[in-house]
Amino acid sequence: MVENINNDSLSPTKESEKKWKWFEVSNIWANDIQSLFGYTLVSSLFISYGVTGWTAFTALIVAGLIVTFLVNVSGKAGVDYGIPYPVLARSSMGINGAKLSGIIRAIVAVFWFGVQTYFASTALHLLITALTGIESQAKFLGIDAIGWFSFFVVWALQMVIFSKGMNWVSKFLNFAAPFVYIIMIGLLLVLWNKSGGELFSVANNIFSNEETSFATEVNGFFAIVGTMIAYFAAVMINYSDFSRYAKDNKSMVVGNLVGLPVNMVIFSALALLITAGSVVVFGEKLTNPMDIVQKADSTILSLVAAITFFTATVGINLVANFIPAVNGITNLAPNKLSFKKSGFVTSAFALVIGGFWVSFISEVGISPIVNTLGATLAPLYGILVIDYYFVKKQDLDVKALYDESENSKYFYTNGWNMNTVIAFAIGAIFSICTVWVDSLSSLSGYGWMIGAVLGGLVYFILAKNEANIQLAYN
Repeated sequence: MVENINNDSLSPTKESEKKWKWFEVSNIWANDIQSLFGYTLVSSLFISYGVTGWTAFTALIVAGLIVTFLVNVSGKAGVDYGIPYPVLARSSMGINGAKLSGIIRAIVAVFWFGVQTYFASTALHLLITALTGIESQAKFLGIDAIGWFSFFVVWALQMVIFSKGMNWVSKFLNFAAPFVYIIMIGLLLVLWNKSGGELFSVANNIFSNEETSFATEVNGFFAIVGTMIAYFAAVMINYSDFSRYAKDNKSMVVGNLVGLPVNMVIFSALALLITAGSVVVFGEKLTNPMDIVQKADSTILSLVAAITFFTATVGINLVANFIPAVNGITNLAPNKLSFKKSGFVTSAFALVIGGFWVSFISEVGISPIVNTLGATLAPLYGILVIDYYFVKKQDLDVKALYDESENSKYFYTNGWNMNTVIAFAIGAIFSICTVWVDSLSSLSGYGWMIGAVLGGLVYFILAKNEANIQLAYN
């Protein structure tokens, strides 16, 4: 039993709080995948790498299976000990070192929180336009007046939803997940009708791109797999933030298997078909479903789509961004920063990032941004897994994890485990270079994997050498 812990964001979950069965766990992934940005990313990868639709679809499924395995590995500590990632990281990084890994994860989460807030606001923008017929021409930072109004409203509504606590959140996620598929199927039917019933036959030609070669298909396949793994990198590393609410390990494993690969198959198939359908019907490749809905010119479809995608995007913001950011920021000063204070900091930075998405950040390109953020987190994942399974052998002293004094076995050197600092630096630098250094561009599809393996391997070697030295000294 851990005593004197008064911060709900970091405290171990009680047995009474471990209520999530496989269905609740699976809905984490339903909401994590079913967002406007997720749709845009899937369709953008299909277009950007110039591969056939079948290659893109297969790559997305493979990525889903790999991520499923990786989260099962990283989430087990959460099930076993009921601790969130910032506390789990103290085992490998040290009491103070964990603050570095926690804030790195928080920065990534805050970034995506702002981006997803902007994408959710486009759904509200469509809803307002459909209901009122009002359109605004003047723009500031690439966003018109209705867009800014929608952005601030979505931001405020999320704050209200997030303040309700995790029990209410799980109910929200269960409600949000199924409706996205309803609207996507409805949108596909609208496109099929507008194409005169020929959408699937024409789309098949688009999916059978004759201009590709074996080499471009293989390169595109691995690039898509790598990008999608990097997209989920943030959730993979802090999955214990959610697995600690699972009833048991079986619930987590079954929930992940049902939730991630299955949803990836359905969502990706619909996204690729709808993207192809936009070419058939409108003559252009539209990667934001809100643009397609707008062109479909159906008020009812606009209303349902706006509400549905708003709900889904709020869901992913909660799962992948808000909770991890709050936990990471709170870990900087657990006795001073409450859940609400950290939530305010998170939302404030998200406003800035979301506001600059259209005019500046998105101009860099979606894939480089996703891969860079994933590359930064890659070695932290490798270090976490190696430490928990091979160094600590799944045996943690929970009481010591919450002891920030020099007496804690996880205090290491002034609160830092220098082995992990070295391993993180080596893994992160190389992984990031695969994204931005031209001579390493052929490794971009493997960037996250290389960073995770390299970070974990360097840490294992350093930890083993240190253990051998201590054994010889004793």
